[in-house]
Amino acid sequence: MRIEVVTLFPELIRAALGFGVIGRALTRGLAAVGTEDPRVHTSDAHRTVDDRPYGGGPGMVLKPGPLAAAIAAAQARLPEGSPRICLSAAGERFGQRHARALAALPGFVLVAGRYEGVDERVLVTSIDQELSIGDFVLSGGEIPALAVIDAVVRLLPGVLGDERSSAEESFAEGLLDWPQYTRPVEFAGLGVPDVLLSGDHAGIARWRLKQALVRTWERRPDLIVKAQLSREASRLLDEHLAERAAARAATIRGEI
Repeated sequence: MRIEVVTLFPELIRAALGFGVIGRALTRGLAAVGTEDPRVHTSDAHRTVDDRPYGGGPGMVLKPGPLAAAIAAAQARLPEGSPRICLSAAGERFGQRHARALAALPGFVLVAGRYEGVDERVLVTSIDQELSIGDFVLSGGEIPALAVIDAVVRLLPGVLGDERSSAEESFAEGLLDWPQYTRPVEFAGLGVPDVLLSGDHAGIARWRLKQALVRTWERRPDLIVKAQLSREASRLLDEHLAERAAARAATIRGEI
């Protein structure tokens, strides 16, 4: 896979990708990330890439000429059909399904905006999709671009040491991850759940699924609504809700 990032700060992208799982994937040639700076496509002495918005208002807007030229140059290095994606607060919320869809492609362009935004004509003529990583404001699109790259590259074959990792982690099945434990068995007066020490693989799988369901129900109930739960998952969630109702009833009786 090859990814191209259109950015005013290519050194930021290159530096951040040199570490951890993604850094190793790039070193091994499992993915490649290039950058294209819109400043290269300017013609004035100051390499101007922004200007004041028509209609007035604070801030500056990225000029369409240099940005569109940079996107075209980045796309020219990618296989035909690679989409051009702009990281934008106005975009669709990026999620695991987007990461899986992008991981199936041979490449794509990520456009990291800056200042007050991108000239609308660039979005119309040079962008296929807009994505957002959340409802908050950042100084630019470089951090969202890095987040997308990380989420996508870790899904590529051979990137993770154990291929089950990407299938079992948070959001892979629409749920948050279950609680994780490692050595020692006792820490700060707290132990590891007995089932994880039992060697009962079926029991461990049921416990993990139930814990993932409980955690998702308590912290992100919106994900439960969206998830297509299996019959077993629905049964375990109903079991938890019944247990919680019984505990609440017992507490009320005790208080009375």
